[in-house]
Amino acid sequence: MESRTYLKNDLQAQKKGLGFWCTLPGACTVSTVLATGGFNWVLIDAEHGAITDKDYFDLCLAITHGGASPIIRVPWNEEWMIKRALDSGAQGVMTPMCHNAEDAKKIVSFSKYPPIGSRGYGPMFCPPVFGCKGSEYDSSADEKLLVIVQIESRQGIENVEEIAKVPGLDVLFIGPFDLSKQLNVKFGGDEHEAAIAKTLKAAHAAGKTAAIFCPNGQVAKQRLDQGFDMVSIAVDNACLAAEMERQMGFATGTTKSGDRSYS
Repeated sequence: MESRTYLKNDLQAQKKGLGFWCTLPGACTVSTVLATGGFNWVLIDAEHGAITDKDYFDLCLAITHGGASPIIRVPWNEEWMIKRALDSGAQGVMTPMCHNAEDAKKIVSFSKYPPIGSRGYGPMFCPPVFGCKGSEYDSSADEKLLVIVQIESRQGIENVEEIAKVPGLDVLFIGPFDLSKQLNVKFGGDEHEAAIAKTLKAAHAAGKTAAIFCPNGQVAKQRLDQGFDMVSIAVDNACLAAEMERQMGFATGTTKSGDRSYS
């Protein structure tokens, strides 16, 4: 099992987490992107993406086969949602809108088997994803799987130091767009950046991974230089739309510069 927990292995080795947002169901999409190389995690977005739990297993299998860790973002911090994501082979679950330490403790409990937590038992689809026997999964899951919460609200920022200290929590992941809206401040402005910096500092002070959503590689590089351990570099459907628009520009003559990358 440990040989396939790519993201956790890299983070423990002080390597950066580089991933992308998967909003489109279908293993062919993630497999095609992963074949380009360089990724060690993929976010399967069941909160805002066109993905439901019926897509989880196939996506987890394809992502792990492609050498990356599947992380499922569930719609909310409900116990049954976290359980179904983990039982489908997720190497970590991300929950949105963690407002305080009590939220974080509850999420950790939902993600761990008794006696640590309250996760129900039934991981029958996990061994084929991890390439291990069921007994190995059972004994390693609590230690090897990642618990990730999103910091993206005013309450979350106010309580971020206490959230970061919660045992069993691995990653604090900033949702910058929701954060600016929840704070009612300008995206990229001083107050917004101060909240981001506060979360980064709190995560590292507690020995946790500091992560943030980035819409493109340029922003991802800036955040890595800022000290973040884990970033996304793009969203699949946005990349598809942008490239189709660009190629249409070449075809219609509205884009002047040539491009031979798809000749």
